[in-house]
Amino acid sequence: MDHNSPDTPDGLTGRRRDSRRERRPPKPLDRPRMEEMALGYVARFATSAGKLSDYLRRKLRERGWEGEGEPDIAGVVHRFVELGYIDDASFARGKAQGLLRRGYGARRIDQALGAAGIAETLREESRGSEAERRRAALVMARKRRFGPFAVSGGGGRIDPALREKQLAAMLRAGHPLAHAREVVNALSPEALDEWIDEAGD
Repeated sequence: MDHNSPDTPDGLTGRRRDSRRERRPPKPLDRPRMEEMALGYVARFATSAGKLSDYLRRKLRERGWEGEGEPDIAGVVHRFVELGYIDDASFARGKAQGLLRRGYGARRIDQALGAAGIAETLREESRGSEAERRRAALVMARKRRFGPFAVSGGGGRIDPALREKQLAAMLRAGHPLAHAREVVNALSPEALDEWIDEAGD
């Protein structure tokens, strides 16, 4: 048997060694490569101007720069905004609505949007109405079996230590103290429905 044949184990090992040798580090960025990378990113993810800037800065740190002059990340991001590839207002609305539907409160929404580089004015517009924020608190209570959802049949009072834990969890999820208390102290799910209706839309 020919031990140098590509079909032998030795031949396979040799091919693996060759493929490792052929693997070169990625090329440093220049303007066309940076724009191509940015385009791939916005095509794959709903993103914001701030998140795209962070992504491109990270790639520059990893790969370096060999283009003319200094890398113009702000220019690339600005052009993508003008072309409509990035829309911070739409991103903020979508992200906020997703978090509200999952039962998170305004403070957590604000943190998530701030981390994405969304401006304060857009964050404020995206926090949802009072009714939406109350509804989010109800969603969390149902999911985590807080307040009236923790007592079978309703109308009972929960243990004070458990009540404090539930309040703390609601606060960590970004709900204001007033909403957390309303949910945890509610005597029935129907009482929470009325509380939401009072806020209107």
